[in-house]
Amino acid sequence: MSDKKQTRLRRARRGRAKIRELGMSRLCVNRTPQHIYAQVIVASEKGDNVVATASTLDKAITPEGSSGNADAATLVGSLIAERAKAAGITKVAFDRSGFKYHGRVKALADAARAGGLEF
Repeated sequence: MSDKKQTRLRRARRGRAKIRELGMSRLCVNRTPQHIYAQVIVASEKGDNVVATASTLDKAITPEGSSGNADAATLVGSLIAERAKAAGITKVAFDRSGFKYHGRVKALADAARAGGLEF
């Protein structure tokens, strides 16, 4: 593995350990060069359960145009907030998976906050 990926995974491990310590639901984000994915995960005694998902692969988000930009991430953020609220989740911890908080990750987080999620 490259040093860049190892560093990101180390940051992710540290962040997830803190979220697990708090015992909160988490909004987990993963990004690739072409797409961005978001999941709301609830921790329980039996294991973690995914209660809501959204990504740029959803037909509602990218019927046309690019899916690897901040505008698409904003749409994913608003969609994940809507789906999480429908599942009864309003307060989450933001798990950025070790990615730096700028660009698409920041756009997704801002849109989720605007959509009603608290973190």
